[in-house]
Parts: sequence; C-alpha cells; structure tokens
Amino acid sequence: MSNQNDQTDRENGGLNGVHAEGERSHNGHAPANGVYENGKGSTPDSQPRAEATFTPAQARYAQIVGWGYHVPSKVITNADLEQIVDTQDEWIRSRTGIEERHVAASPAETSASLGVLAGRKALDMADIHPNKIDLIICATSSPEHIFPSTASIIQDGLGASNAGAFDLSAACSGFVYALSMARGHILAGDAEYVLVIGAETLSRIVDWTDRTTCVLFGDGAGAVLVAASDVPGGIMASVLGSDGSGADLLTVPAGGSAIPASLESVNTGGHFIKMDGRAVFRFATRVMAEATTQVLAKAGLTVQDVDLVIPHQANERIIQNSVLKQLQIPAEKVFINLQKYGNTSTASIPIALCEAIEAGRVKPGDKLVFVGFGAGLTWAACAVEWRTPVEKPEANWWRNTQRQATYQAAAARSMWKRAIRRVYSQVLPTREERWDKNEE
Repeated sequence: MSNQNDQTDRENGGLNGVHAEGERSHNGHAPANGVYENGKGSTPDSQPRAEATFTPAQARYAQIVGWGYHVPSKVITNADLEQIVDTQDEWIRSRTGIEERHVAASPAETSASLGVLAGRKALDMADIHPNKIDLIICATSSPEHIFPSTASIIQDGLGASNAGAFDLSAACSGFVYALSMARGHILAGDAEYVLVIGAETLSRIVDWTDRTTCVLFGDGAGAVLVAASDVPGGIMASVLGSDGSGADLLTVPAGGSAIPASLESVNTGGHFIKMDGRAVFRFATRVMAEATTQVLAKAGLTVQDVDLVIPHQANERIIQNSVLKQLQIPAEKVFINLQKYGNTSTASIPIALCEAIEAGRVKPGDKLVFVGFGAGLTWAACAVEWRTPVEKPEANWWRNTQRQATYQAAAARSMWKRAIRRVYSQVLPTREERWDKNEE
C-alpha cells in the first residue's frame, strides 16, 4: 500500500500538489510553490511516509518574459492635421511633443486585431505556445463592443484554448492596473502565464473636427507575457488609485446605460472623447509624481535606485513637470516616444517598453517604474526588477513555421465551431421545440 501511495504522489507531483525541487516548467519557471526537503519529489520507498518532511512554501515571482507591439501602417502627421482642423504643427509640438500618430485606416484593423498581433509577438519572444496561457487581460478604452469582451476575441484569435479572458477598464491607467492583476493571479498560484494587452483604436472615437482632442490620440497595441518564476524580482509592487469626482473631466458621455445610443446622442457628438485639458493636466502632473514615490516606497526602493521610468505617453509637458522636475529624475532615465505615436492610452506603456528594449535601455537587473493616469480619474504605478534576457531569439524557420501553423489552425478551428453552431441552430430542434411538438 505504501508503494502504491508513493507512486500516486509521484504522478501528482508530490503530496498535496507540492512539486519536486528539480521540476520546472517551460523557461525554468517553477510550476508550484513548494519542494520536498530531500529534493527528489517523493519519499524513497524505504522511508516510511510518516517521516517525510518538507521545506516552507517556495516563493513565487511574476516575471515579464515576453513582449511585443503592433501599430497600424497609416500615419497622420501634424501637417496632415493642418489640412483638417485649424491647428499648426508648431503649436502641437510645443504643447504636446507629438509629431505624428498611427491610425487604423482599414475596417479590418480593430482593437482586437491589433491586440492579437501584439500578443503573438509577445508569445514568440517568450517561445510559449498559446495553449500554455492561463489568463488574458485586455486593458482598453476602445473595446470592440460593450460585450463580449475584446479579450475573448483576442483569446480566440490566438488559439489560447485554455485561457480565461476579460477586459479591464481603467482608461489610460489600464495597462498598469492589468499588470497588477496579473501579478496577483500568479502570486496566488491561480495562473502560471498571464498575457496582458493594451489595445486601442481611439481614432474611431475621436471627433476629427475638435482640434483640442484629435491632435492627441493614436492607435496601437502592446502586450507582455507575465510568468510565474522562482527567480526573485519581476513585478515587485503596485499602486492603484481613483478619484471618481473627476469622472466628467475626461469621458465619452454616450453609449452606456446613462445615455444610450440614440439619434440625438449621435447628432450631438456624445460618442466622441470629451476632455477638460487644463484640469486633466493639473491632475496628471501631481499624481504621476505621487504614484511613483508611493510605489518605490512599497518596493523598498528610492528614486536613485531607478534605472528607467516608462510613463504613460500622453503629453511631454506632463512628463517633464511630474517625473523630471518634481522627482528630479534625469532625462536619460525617462523613456519618451510619444512624438511617433501620440497618446495610445492603454497601449502607450507597453509600446514604449518594447521600444526601450529595442534601444538597449533595459537590461537584466534594472529597476523600472511604469506610471500612468487616465479617465476615471485613475492613476497607477508599478515597480519592476527586470530579470529576463532582452536579446531577441535567433530566427528559426522551423519554429516560425510551427507558430504560423498554430495560428492558422486556431482560425480554422474558430470557423469550424461557428459553422457547427449555425448548423445546430438551423437544423436541430431545441429541447423546448421538441417538447412543444410532443405536446401537440
């Protein structure tokens, strides 16, 4: 009986779900939160079960192991906007720092389609199959629909058949909110891999006759894969905040339950972004600095420990007046790329992270801060100790072919399931219809 129990424990990874010390999942991540003291995964057959001893639960960490972004090919420059509204390139540059922005010109380019492409790149970077994803969180201010969630559409597009999926709405702070959620799921042991995506097509909800807002926003998507690991570091701490008394300062008034879509709401422009620019500027310059200070304190770090700050890319003057001036962080430690993309809301920080890595601004051991603000009013910051090598994996034609086959199979599977549902709905009677027929 003892040998039989030992064999069962070995098959289940050890007593009470505790895995062997030497056992690791893909990329060296620990699949569980504890090890046997003898490091062999089960008590030797010669040793009675009652004498087994265990170490304390092994620590788990949430590491960013993959990253990627995608933006539409269509670019609108400040000079282009001069032909649309009463504005000037010099005014836009001096007030915001923005020079151009990418917009989704094709109807096929949506928040979900951009999110799928960004997610694929993150998975490719980590060399992780979509089936290994446990959860997909899509932070977005411009979802495909009120429901279903954009995350569910992305899950289908990736072929992540084992993943749960939901959208997170915290406006431009949403990506950092989602990172905090991913960290919580991993530290709790509820997930091994969480794909966090910020995806936006804000050009679809911008009033292109309003020069105060149409110059600001752009489209794009960025993604990171967060994985459970036994390597110390990763997402160390987060700070989340909200002040709903400022809800009217940055909003899309219509389209929800308060102001349902109607002819009047469309005619009055209620489905476009409305913003009190001065009030948002004052709020942002204060809260960006405060959130950064708070998250560093939670992580046990100081401003001097920070190697790079990646702020929400909304306005260069906001970044200068908050992170640079108030915190006295030198410009070489702050990454800014908004001149190329404008404000891409939830996508701005992950896109900037990817470009910072490409530029050689991130390396293992670096201490990073992501900080943002947005409608709500909301704000969020997280401190990250980067541990993942940043070298791009070598091109492998066989692996690339396998990946493409995986995504093509996912698309075919989705089409097949849709077709089956149509057949069932049109050919096979429902249980209620059969009951009604029998009663007749």
